[in-house]
Amino acid sequence: MTKGSPYRLMIAFSVPLIFGNIFQQFYSMVDTIVVGRFVGVGALAAVGVTSGFNFMVIGFAQGLTMGFSVIVSQKYGAKDYANMKKAYAMGICCSLLCSLVVSFLFTIFSKPLLLLVRTPQDIIDDANIYISVIYVGLTAVIYYNLFSSILRAVGDSKSPLIFLLLASVLNIVLDLVLVIVVPLGCAGVAIATVVSQLVSAVCCYLYMTVKYPMFRLSREDFRLDTFLCRRLLKIGLPGALQFSVCAIGVVIVQAAINNFGSDTVASYSVGTKIENVITVVYPVLGMAISTYAGQNLGAGDCRRITEGFRASVVLMVAATVFTMLLAHLVAEPLAYLFVDRNTTDPKIIEDCVFYVETISYFFLFLGSIFIFRTGCQGLGSGTVPMISSISELVIRALTAFTLPSMFGYLGVVLSSPFAWVAAGVICPVCYKFLMNSIRKQLTN
Repeated sequence: MTKGSPYRLMIAFSVPLIFGNIFQQFYSMVDTIVVGRFVGVGALAAVGVTSGFNFMVIGFAQGLTMGFSVIVSQKYGAKDYANMKKAYAMGICCSLLCSLVVSFLFTIFSKPLLLLVRTPQDIIDDANIYISVIYVGLTAVIYYNLFSSILRAVGDSKSPLIFLLLASVLNIVLDLVLVIVVPLGCAGVAIATVVSQLVSAVCCYLYMTVKYPMFRLSREDFRLDTFLCRRLLKIGLPGALQFSVCAIGVVIVQAAINNFGSDTVASYSVGTKIENVITVVYPVLGMAISTYAGQNLGAGDCRRITEGFRASVVLMVAATVFTMLLAHLVAEPLAYLFVDRNTTDPKIIEDCVFYVETISYFFLFLGSIFIFRTGCQGLGSGTVPMISSISELVIRALTAFTLPSMFGYLGVVLSSPFAWVAAGVICPVCYKFLMNSIRKQLTN
């Protein structure tokens, strides 16, 4: 990504990722669809009520490993392949340590956390079973994200897609088997998710080892390098924490939704699943500019970094026009995928469609967050992502605690969009300050 048109490079990089992220959404979507259709609306709500906590650990994995891949991307751009390989090995070690600690803590506190957000009593047991299995399998999730992030860091966005397609098919098959044939309910779909992620991680690792000689590790590569580990964690942990901070805001909003009962929880859960599919282009553009920025920073080319950010903003605005139209066209048809049209209360679908259509008017700010927050992480900054995430958390908390009492369900719906506006305005400003600092460093 250090040569050629930024538009062409980012589009070519993003297209496989868009398909990959859509299939990654299938993990949670298929879980929700299967339990909604074959177990019931209560099970659908149980899986949905864990979305904030699920996002907390999945986001932690994505932020951590994306941060680790920044070092790899910078070394690759600088053609420093020996240290790139060492960063990859230390990333594997740091990922294992972080995953074990986080998995242990969240598994222990899963039930108290569900009680803390006032999860309805009729779904709390199923919710606890589902999220506990996800927590136990966190190591598989982190390693898939690590290997796919490393591949993307060197410009290969197609290979992770292939393994994700394989894992998605496996997830669908296991969901159906473990819910219909072996009636394990919510536990079954959680097991299917973890096993699918594990298979995807193993395939990704084996492919990297065979295809790319620079990723063939020896015992010497795993010799502890404390300086490099600190550097990896300095970038990775803020990225992981910024996702987790955002997730706390999502959990707060979920707590507000839980007060409205299981049916509204189900509506909101389906709405957020549809939102994740429709807005999949934004995190993809964020990954593209992060890789682009990291490689060009390694090459010491400030001009190309600026051109890349400018191109990503243009692509984001074009994508926003499309996603807003898509939200109004597909919200209702997609909602009916999750439930039986003949037996479900129509109000559940109405609330779901209302959620998707309302938040679509704020997608421009969501796109700004992903472009500038993830792009700044690619430039090696952990501060900008954290500032953005904290601003999101504060606004989400304030709106979730105040607006529902005044506007009911609409107040909850507006909690996330208002948070997007705050962070979406702050991120570009922070990017300007960061670039000024980088220019001074490169010219000195």
